[in-house]
Amino acid sequence: MNSAGARPIAASEIAALTGGQLVGPGTVTVAGVAPLERAGPGDLSFLASARYLPYFQRTSASVVLVAPAFADATGGPETRIIVAEPHAALLVVLPVLYPQSVWEPGVHPSAVIGRGAAWQEPVEIGAHAVIGSLVQLGRNVRIGAGCVLGDGVALGADTQLYPGVTVYAGTALGKRVIVHAGAVLGSDGFGYIPGKGGGEAHRKIPHVGRCLIGDDVEIGANTCVDRGSVDDTVIGSGTKIDNLVHIAHNVHIGARCLIMAEAGLAGSVQVEDDVIIGGQAGIADHVTIGRGARLLVQSGSIADIPAESTVSGYPARSHREYLRAQAALYRLTKIVDELERLATPAEPVTPPSAAPPATH
Repeated sequence: MNSAGARPIAASEIAALTGGQLVGPGTVTVAGVAPLERAGPGDLSFLASARYLPYFQRTSASVVLVAPAFADATGGPETRIIVAEPHAALLVVLPVLYPQSVWEPGVHPSAVIGRGAAWQEPVEIGAHAVIGSLVQLGRNVRIGAGCVLGDGVALGADTQLYPGVTVYAGTALGKRVIVHAGAVLGSDGFGYIPGKGGGEAHRKIPHVGRCLIGDDVEIGANTCVDRGSVDDTVIGSGTKIDNLVHIAHNVHIGARCLIMAEAGLAGSVQVEDDVIIGGQAGIADHVTIGRGARLLVQSGSIADIPAESTVSGYPARSHREYLRAQAALYRLTKIVDELERLATPAEPVTPPSAAPPATH
């Protein structure tokens, strides 16, 4: 990680911050963070898996956060800090190494503020932002340049919108929500009554539901969350949504879910708490995903998924079953090759022609 702007920190301070056991000189300092294979002098790194032991033994990192299982690992840097969970310890150290820039409250002169909009100081409203009528902003809300908030939108305290976020009327965000650039919240879903042919136009279904985002939600760049049609679209507290995700109208997502890039959830999907949805997974309309289920990358779910299950493939099924089916398919190709060889008649062997009689 680029160490520009980072402040050096000693190994002894890292041990104190993380509650870890310091091994080696505590005066060694670091000013950056990098994985073992790319770390250099002055970098902090981490070892949490045996898979990375060879990298640990060759790394040039100055200090390494090490899981207890590898406390006595040979080789590697002299200074190490033994912590129960290196990744969790890293979360404690990063804000100290890379302090967040201090934001400046105030309303930029180019911002457009609608009638009746109100907020609790301090807030920051960036250049060319548009704030609709009767918008309500909580304390410490930060709105980036070029954001658009429709009439009546509500943002809870400590919420941050990065530049270019669009929030339609009828949308409410809870506290400590982070929305990255280009995301669109509360747009109409894809709802039409199909025409009957003969040139009859498809008729749009009005969307009158809301888009409700809970506390501590993070929404990635260019993600779209539609408003409800006659119900609400709901994102539960603590859920984290990656870039380029589409969540359709009337979807209800529970708490603490993780939804990876390019996943798509069709209308009226119900996702219960603690679900993980892998990248490019697709879920058909009106499907329920049970609590704690795992949908692996590129899964296609067209039926309900039981709680605590792990599924993959299309149509999505038990991951173990999917792997067995794939293995059988690969074996089948060899069997087909053997059958084709058996079914192909052997070419007849032509006897050598008789030698011409010798002449004298």
